Amino acid sequence: MTLRFLEKKLQKADLAQAKLYLFCNFVSLLLITAYSAMMFSPTVLLVLPEGGDSRKQMVAVFVLALFGCVVFTVYAASLFFRKKARQLGTLMALGASGQRLLPGLLREVLILSSASAFAGILAGFPFVMTLWNSFRLLITDSTQMALTFDFKCLYLSVVFFVIVVTFSCLTAYRYLKKTNIMEVMHEEHRNEPVRKPGIWCGPVGMLLVLVGAVLGYNAPGLYAKLFSAYSPAWINILYAPVFVGLYMIMLHTVVHGWRSHKKNPYKNLIARSMMKFQGKQTVNNLLVSTVLIAGSAFAIFYIPMISVGSSMEINARSYDYYYHYRADQAIPGEEEIAALAADYGLKIKDYKSAPYLTLAMDGITEVEDEGNAFHYERIPFFIEGKFLSENSFEILTGKKICVEKGSYMPISNDDETGTYRFNDTANVLTNMITLESLPVSFTGYAHYNSLVSDPGYYVLNNEDYDTIASGLTPDWMGTAAFFNMDGEDSYEFAEDFFYTLISSFGPECETPIYYDRVTKYYANQNGEVYWGDTPRMTQLSFSEPDTSEFRTYWTYMPKCRILDQTDFTRTFSVFLMMFLFIAIICSLAAMVISYTRCMTITLNNRYVFEDLKRLGASPAFLQKEIRAQAAPVFRIPALVGMIAMYLLYGLLIFGNDGRITSGELGGMAVCFVILSGIAAIYYLVYRCTIKNMWRQCNT
Repeated sequence: MTLRFLEKKLQKADLAQAKLYLFCNFVSLLLITAYSAMMFSPTVLLVLPEGGDSRKQMVAVFVLALFGCVVFTVYAASLFFRKKARQLGTLMALGASGQRLLPGLLREVLILSSASAFAGILAGFPFVMTLWNSFRLLITDSTQMALTFDFKCLYLSVVFFVIVVTFSCLTAYRYLKKTNIMEVMHEEHRNEPVRKPGIWCGPVGMLLVLVGAVLGYNAPGLYAKLFSAYSPAWINILYAPVFVGLYMIMLHTVVHGWRSHKKNPYKNLIARSMMKFQGKQTVNNLLVSTVLIAGSAFAIFYIPMISVGSSMEINARSYDYYYHYRADQAIPGEEEIAALAADYGLKIKDYKSAPYLTLAMDGITEVEDEGNAFHYERIPFFIEGKFLSENSFEILTGKKICVEKGSYMPISNDDETGTYRFNDTANVLTNMITLESLPVSFTGYAHYNSLVSDPGYYVLNNEDYDTIASGLTPDWMGTAAFFNMDGEDSYEFAEDFFYTLISSFGPECETPIYYDRVTKYYANQNGEVYWGDTPRMTQLSFSEPDTSEFRTYWTYMPKCRILDQTDFTRTFSVFLMMFLFIAIICSLAAMVISYTRCMTITLNNRYVFEDLKRLGASPAFLQKEIRAQAAPVFRIPALVGMIAMYLLYGLLIFGNDGRITSGELGGMAVCFVILSGIAAIYYLVYRCTIKNMWRQCNT
């Protein structure tokens, strides 16, 4: 009988707790590797625009997932060493010193951590491929969804692994430095009670969440107005009250609950007392799970909000087809389109077309100064705009409009949302060939949903239109056209029309919607290189008309109802899959944290359940106590995270333009249904956890 032999025997006895540590470490490395593989994937980065909101959201939620995985892995390590303390105390009682035990303990930690981490990293890539290919197989597929990896993503996995192993080694060293053998022996039975706060804790926490959300959301804009400078990164600290408030809500939940116990002070006394005495880690776990569930909801909301709004917009169009083109392009007209439709046994009707002008608009823009500051400056060549005459507007829409001489009206939708795309500060319009100018002023919006596009349309007085159009060349003029199908439409015709239209354009029209010739002219006049002529500009190609970049950003992209309806999922497939994947990762992390916490409660309080059995407690009573412990761990984060994010998302939508449209209401309704589905999945995981807790109590 040697000390080494005893170590091995005691390690086998601790195998159950080692399994939990291995499981948490494996899952955390799997999730982090999978997420980072998606973030660094060229497939995703090619579609998500650099500097765009979608990339920022992806990184923000990754930080939440990383935080959650670090917390529950570190907690699992702490729990492992609390159980390990009894083994260490036994060996110390037999005369082994901490210095003698340290190499073996570090070796065990490194082996367990390395094995589980390596397995998690290896499993991360098959996990991504399984989810991705399932999406392609069951929902939609396209050539741009061919998944590729950039193995730089492994840097994040390695950093995460180093953090976990470092913490585990430091924890092992801390336990071996203890000199009180009895304290070490009874480490696993030590409680972690929280200081009892007043009943004001929960309501104040809710108030702090609201205040933090409002402050954090409005602070950047307020800072820019007050100091004429871009807000610094540190201003995001104003979101801190949200997390403080969440912590207080969780603390109130653990200590007081949300039901009064004055009438029945002894009801659920055992469950409430157990929750309080294990309070510190329970509160921490509830907080992390809440943040992860909120991140999951935020990611999953992207899908219905973009799909429902787009679907409602497509169905509400006045015409089946809309397209526009420059006057110097040989684009099919009514006769050519009718002939193309005849090849598919179709007829077109209600064909309408009208000319427009592309003019330079002056406007107010932000000019960057030193030190992150900026000032506003009016420049003569700000952006280009497409201008219809009153007659052209009437031809296309069937609506009469009166635009005063010397004024202009942007064409918005009926709800006047998305008006950010228009320039309402122009005082002068300029003919880009003759450089003749026309003084104008903004007098309000005209309305026609089908003419809302990027860049937007404007309406001029007929006389002003004729005056400013004098001398303009075809490359600064264009035509907008609408038509319907006489009867049922055909996807094959719509696709053929789309490809025929593309083949009719010259290479000079192979530009994205944000390539502005007026801005380019002004930059060149000042001796500068226009940013659109640098690699920063998204490059489009007529040879790849089915990519999401082309269909989203091409300047002359037509609107074809049946094509847009059928190809929506394929066009935005990478966007949808990425945010669905983010939601899955965050949800899995939250479920693992909740499951781990519940199993920990069972392991730490097994002696309590044994005592209750000896006192005559029935299996039904014990199961009720187990449910009373597990229910808050699952229910509170799910309710708080989902409800808080649902309300916050609604506020964000309202804050964009001060209203909520019918499309946004429809999207929010679908979001509610999705949350109900996620809640049902959480409930199933909760039921499985209850069964495992009961099995553990009877082992």
